[in-house]
Amino acid sequence: MHIGPYALAAPLALAPMAGVTDRPFRMLCRRMGAGVAASEMVTSDVRLWHTPKSQRRMDHAGEPEPRVVQIAGGDAAQMVEAARLNADSGAQIIDINMGCPAKKVCNKAAGSALLRDEALVASILAAVVRAVEVPVTLKMRTGWDPANRNGVAIARIAEGAGIRALAVHGRTRADHYTGAAEYQTIRAIKDAVRIPVFANGDIDSGAKARAVLEETGADGLMIGRAAQGRPWIFNQLRHFLATGTTLAPPALPEVRDIMLAHLEQLYAFYGEHAGVRVARKHLGWYRDAAFGDSAVPAHQDSERTVAQGRDHDALFRQMRVAESVSVQRRLVLEWFDAVSAEESHGAGNLRGPSNGGHTGPEMRRRA
Repeated sequence: MHIGPYALAAPLALAPMAGVTDRPFRMLCRRMGAGVAASEMVTSDVRLWHTPKSQRRMDHAGEPEPRVVQIAGGDAAQMVEAARLNADSGAQIIDINMGCPAKKVCNKAAGSALLRDEALVASILAAVVRAVEVPVTLKMRTGWDPANRNGVAIARIAEGAGIRALAVHGRTRADHYTGAAEYQTIRAIKDAVRIPVFANGDIDSGAKARAVLEETGADGLMIGRAAQGRPWIFNQLRHFLATGTTLAPPALPEVRDIMLAHLEQLYAFYGEHAGVRVARKHLGWYRDAAFGDSAVPAHQDSERTVAQGRDHDALFRQMRVAESVSVQRRLVLEWFDAVSAEESHGAGNLRGPSNGGHTGPEMRRRA
């Protein structure tokens, strides 16, 4: 699969997610099988780029090609300026956000709010494509609401403007992340255009990945919240799509090593004070993904197991409120030791579903 001159190692993309897909997480997912990973959404208002948050979002040092920056806004001139500046700073693909359903984005006539104004969509896309020499892609939804699924019209506008690839989330803006994703509109979009299409929404296992590809005819898949705490999902999907068999999740020691390496990257990227706090949400996602909804053993038929379960849960709570790198790192190691001890004493299956399914609470807010 290609996006412009760039051949992707796999037709699997990490969805850009504000507050999640920072440089450490993007690089981790690329190492674990993602073919491409876009930045967190960057505002097109360059007056706001001086903030530490914006500066970090545009930091791509050491990332493998292609480096993708996602921009959002509702003013064509601002979008052109943002695209040019990012391309001049090393962005190799510019992705335009017309998929975010968040009120703070849509209230500024950006993100998926733009889907209501096809003329403005055409103006923005054409202007940005003309302004930069790098490929421009589009992240979109199937429409504004279920009564106005104009995804096919938007896709045709995008292709006519010179957009090089589409990522389509199988929900409308009004749906936010509720209900199940629908793929018929993605199929209609794929049938209507000749550029590559990524299908996005509720893809959390190899079997689901294959089913979505078959139903939509899409060229690739985009994975969002299913990758939170589970960056190895990309290798699992690649394996299933190639062989039809399920790749088991990493063993406990490997999960520990992945977590610790990720934490070190967060500490280095954000600094100790912010890094410890950013790490907290990732620790929760790793716990939910690897060990199910609860870290307490599945059955507690002995006083020893009950005591271990209490220690296990208490360690996790302490880990989530740790204020320093040294304390957080130590508690992570102690927590894994406690989990290992419980598994060795037969305290139930602490691992999540081995078939790639994701039952943790985060997956009830689908990507």
